[in-house]
Amino acid sequence: MINFRYHVVSLTAVFLALAIGLVVGTAALNGPVADSLKEQVTGLRKDNQQLRQQVNSMEKQLGLEEEFAEQVSQVVLPGTLTGRRVVVLSLPNGRDHTEGVLKKIQQAGATITGRVDLQDKFINPDNNSNLLELAVTAARPTAQTTGLPGNGHGVETSSALLASVLLDRPQGVAPVSDADRRAVLAAYNNAGYLTTDDNKVTGSAEAVVVVSGQPYVDKDSEKRDESVVKIAEQFDRTGSIVVSGNGSVGGNVVSVVRGDPVLSQTISTVDNANTVQGQFVSSLALAQQLTEKKAGQYGVGDNAASGLLPRLPQ
Repeated sequence: MINFRYHVVSLTAVFLALAIGLVVGTAALNGPVADSLKEQVTGLRKDNQQLRQQVNSMEKQLGLEEEFAEQVSQVVLPGTLTGRRVVVLSLPNGRDHTEGVLKKIQQAGATITGRVDLQDKFINPDNNSNLLELAVTAARPTAQTTGLPGNGHGVETSSALLASVLLDRPQGVAPVSDADRRAVLAAYNNAGYLTTDDNKVTGSAEAVVVVSGQPYVDKDSEKRDESVVKIAEQFDRTGSIVVSGNGSVGGNVVSVVRGDPVLSQTISTVDNANTVQGQFVSSLALAQQLTEKKAGQYGVGDNAASGLLPRLPQ
């Protein structure tokens, strides 16, 4: 008969065997395993150090390239846009580099007739009906709704109205009065759709720079990106336009323009306007638009068909 003492002896023997096995196994493997692990840790540490050095080197190189572009712009840009009137239209996803783009335009000698910051509310698809109604109620005697799009798209209709008061009218068409221009902008400002720099726009412009950014990623991203494209299309119908963007993939306005055989013939794009180089090139692309009536697609993206920058002005 197996008694309790037998079970105790058996369990003791099992645990003793496990303990002996652990001791023997550790003693046998401790040297090779520890050495191997130590070699792996040392190798990973070296790799990490090399990667850190590469990152530091690339950051330094980028900083030098930015400084180089800044110094070149000071030589090339002055005078290229002297006497030209430009309005800057900033989109929510391009706000971070709007100031840099604007400064380069000023460095080129352009007169900034105003900076208009479109708010996220303007491209929110939920506000389509409200924008349609506002386009009608905001119109004034010299800024009538005649000729505005009638397809029921609020962003498109409102963009057309804003373009008509911010840009020059076609030859033979009476210009918008300053009072009516202020009234239209005030209507959109009061409704929270836009803000203007110092709450003023000094007059109409002959060209617009639309400052945009990466594609949207929220649940309404497709509709928002579509709205941004419609904004660019309506301003393109009225005057010369350069889209200063960040990136050229994923459905943002730069990628859409470059993929459209019609829009790419009249709208210039820059895909790295978040850098000094891109801001510099944006001014050159604008000068090309105004002097040569020619559009180009510039930057570092694979679909920047025209290259890094336009031909330098003579």
